Amino acid sequence: MSERRNESTTLDESHTAAEEVQSDSEEGAMAQESPRNSAAEIPVTSNGQLEDSHEHSFNRDLKRSLPVGLGLSETKITSHGFDSTKEGVVEAGPFPGGRAQQKSGPVVLADEVKNPAMEKLELVRKWSLNTYKCTRQIISEKLGRGSRTVDLELEAQIDILRDNKKKYENILRLAQTLSTQLFQMVHTQRQLGDAFADLSLKSLELHEEFGYNADTQKLLAKNGETLLGAINFFIASVTTLVNKTIEDTLLTVKQYESARIEYDAYRTDLEELNLGPRDANTLPKIEQSQQLFQVHKEKYDKMRNDVSIKLKFLEENKVKVLHNQLVLFHNAIAAYFAGNQKQLEQTLKQFHIKLKTPGADAPSWLEEQ
Repeated sequence: MSERRNESTTLDESHTAAEEVQSDSEEGAMAQESPRNSAAEIPVTSNGQLEDSHEHSFNRDLKRSLPVGLGLSETKITSHGFDSTKEGVVEAGPFPGGRAQQKSGPVVLADEVKNPAMEKLELVRKWSLNTYKCTRQIISEKLGRGSRTVDLELEAQIDILRDNKKKYENILRLAQTLSTQLFQMVHTQRQLGDAFADLSLKSLELHEEFGYNADTQKLLAKNGETLLGAINFFIASVTTLVNKTIEDTLLTVKQYESARIEYDAYRTDLEELNLGPRDANTLPKIEQSQQLFQVHKEKYDKMRNDVSIKLKFLEENKVKVLHNQLVLFHNAIAAYFAGNQKQLEQTLKQFHIKLKTPGADAPSWLEEQ
């Protein structure tokens, strides 16, 4: 039995040695058939499979060498056993565990995306250029070097409006002073009437005299309150006319003047370019300056038309408002100093003026609770 076991062991060792010799001869034949390069020198295991570390490094080097745009998400190298007919085959496809292969198709160029920062930068550049031109035009006009577009009729109306505004503001200041002084006088007359009435009750010898004076001061205080209501109504109406209606028109005038400065600035720029040489470099600048000049000319004409319309409507409104307010002021003052109480009350009814009862705005004791 021992001799049979030794013979089987010897046969196995000889058979294994023969297989190793045959494997070495096959590897030598493969080395002679294929050129010696980096791909042919990939180490394999005893089972004919690539080593993992070398396989990943080779795949990485191969992906780097491939041109961009082939639409290959991953590249995989497979090595078959020596019995297979495919040796050292490189397969293109999704690598196991990686992302799915992207679908290739026609490349569509999207529209150019607008950059908000670039748009703002362009607006700032245009605004800076416009400010520079307008500043240069203003300085030239003040130094007497630049020409200025003038509408004589419109400029005269604007000067009159500004002068009238100053005069109306002066009237308002004086009327407010009169109202303040009249309020103090009415307050004093009311207190004086109360003092006379108190003394008429306590002084039997001068009861009638104190009573007459008390009634007179109370009547004067009442008429003074009526006149004060008319004056305050006059002040409120003129204030609305000056601070809202006229101010709105003057705001349009300021916009018109700014448009006029821009128009003159671009007009001067165009005139300077037309006086210079005309060549391939200056013709595009002249054409661009002509377009800008036309834009600002249309803006100037529009603002001039707007100012003319507003001045016309303002004049009509001013005459109507001031006519009623001046009649009210005259009739109220005349009736007050004439002592005509009925005429004074009729004047307030004519203009629908309601007097506030003293203490009417104060909350009641129930509301205070």
